Amino acid sequence: MCVDGLKQTYMKVENINLYCEYLLNGKPPILLIHGFASSTYTFRRIIPLLKEKFSILAIDLPGFGKSEKSLSFVYSFENYAKLMIECTHQFGFANTCIAAHSMGGQIALNMARIAPEKIHRLILLSSSGYLKRAKKLLIYSSYLPFFDNIIHYYIGRKDVKYHLGNVFFDQSLINDELIREFGRPLAEKGFYKALIRLIRHREGDLLPQQLKDIVPTLLLWGEEDRVVPVEVGKRLVRDLPDARLITYEETGHLITEERPEFVFRNILMHTS
Repeated sequence: MCVDGLKQTYMKVENINLYCEYLLNGKPPILLIHGFASSTYTFRRIIPLLKEKFSILAIDLPGFGKSEKSLSFVYSFENYAKLMIECTHQFGFANTCIAAHSMGGQIALNMARIAPEKIHRLILLSSSGYLKRAKKLLIYSSYLPFFDNIIHYYIGRKDVKYHLGNVFFDQSLINDELIREFGRPLAEKGFYKALIRLIRHREGDLLPQQLKDIVPTLLLWGEEDRVVPVEVGKRLVRDLPDARLITYEETGHLITEERPEFVFRNILMHTS
């Protein structure tokens, strides 16, 4: 089955069953990495634009979307990064560009640290940055019986429309399809068990001294981002060795939904 001209498949990588969408057309490769509690659906509005210029690989990260909610995978950014590097290798990608949203930005930065020779450019979309590891009390609490039920209750106190309202500036864009698609993972019990492991394993975000050798990076941000404020982008552009920050007015956290054409044009500008 194809979505926007991309093929869908499941692939086994490091014993993890991953869902991916891909297009191999001989053009420069781009890897799309979504953020927390999301999936490849994040990129639905820019994929039709990108496919004219790039070979595309979009993957649901372990624990999210249609990929396995593994109870053996160590959900650290470093392990996510190694897994994504192996995926690009299996698809024959070299000198790859990465467009990564929110938490996916930290995975992309880790990929560039681990295998800079495989990465051509980074495009960080409202990327997380400078977050510390979860507090010890929360990590210890995650081992309590039925802690996944507690997390489920905590997240479920607000409905999906409320959570979407936090990532959009233009509330009129929130429709039934978005509510349904972004609500899917929240309805899966396996998601909460994987989330607990992410709480335990996630390192703190990369420190300034760890960013000094990263490949050229474009930072794209919504000026009204309430999830990762644009101040994070301004700090990243100072700490990265070769970076540029572009911001969009009247735009929230989910910039691929609110400004797909701008995001596409800026990606082209950065990768040409």
